[in-house]
Amino acid sequence: MRLVTLRETDGTTRTARVDGAGEPDDAVVVIDGAADVGALLADGGWRERAAAADGRGLRLGDVELATLVPRPGKVVCVGLNYRAHILEMGRDLPEHPTLFAKFASTLTGPRDDLPAPPEDEALDWEGELVVVIGQRCRRVSEAEAGGAIAGYTVANDVSMRTWQFRTKEWLQGKVWDSSTPVGPALVTADEWQPGPQLTTTVNGQAMQSSTTGDLLFGPEALVSYVSTMVALEPGDLLLTGTPGGVGRARNPAVYLGVGDVVEVSIEGLGTLRNRVVADEAAGAAGAAAGA
Repeated sequence: MRLVTLRETDGTTRTARVDGAGEPDDAVVVIDGAADVGALLADGGWRERAAAADGRGLRLGDVELATLVPRPGKVVCVGLNYRAHILEMGRDLPEHPTLFAKFASTLTGPRDDLPAPPEDEALDWEGELVVVIGQRCRRVSEAEAGGAIAGYTVANDVSMRTWQFRTKEWLQGKVWDSSTPVGPALVTADEWQPGPQLTTTVNGQAMQSSTTGDLLFGPEALVSYVSTMVALEPGDLLLTGTPGGVGRARNPAVYLGVGDVVEVSIEGLGTLRNRVVADEAAGAAGAAAGA
């Protein structure tokens, strides 16, 4: 099953089921009473409810998609989780996952513009597979963890590298507003499992290409590990890390600039396509301060 969050013209959102593989002509069926995918997952009978929906019909190519789960309780991210990326960053394979967190305000839609902050010109891409939690879990084993996974989606953990490496803690380079596109759809775990290819392009040029089966710590291991510390709730997101090919690791380094278009695709899950634009909010704040 493929689920999306629609952005309505009045600024509200709705959840819908996509009948197909995510092509523009696929039918989109609204699921009444669910404002977004996270709200739907909070209903213990979400699978049956989504499958039975027969609400307002649309065409995927005619709708605007919002970020998949606009208000997750937790966004937990993994650093250095692909073997190739660990090696290109000059590090040893870790014994335990490297974790950091994001806030809900970092999330944005799969087609939304990416604001480039004037405070950091080292704007980098990180295409990632995302685990979406569908059932509350705490201290689950790896064998049990699969039952808590609703499915998978795609993210771009856009990073402000100068700020990220000001200190040994990464958070300040990872939590800028509207910097993390997520979507386009949740594909349920009964239809998709890690293994297919992840590709990131910038202006059509391939930058990252890796099988999602190269994860050092897989989805079940991550769910088990994180749930040891905190209860994971329906709609929580686990970003599983990025493969090799990030801009900072290139020689010379390559970063995103205004006008660039970055796309992250995972076979079977879909594609994020985002254009980098000047951060208008920064300009407005500066003008207000000057006044």
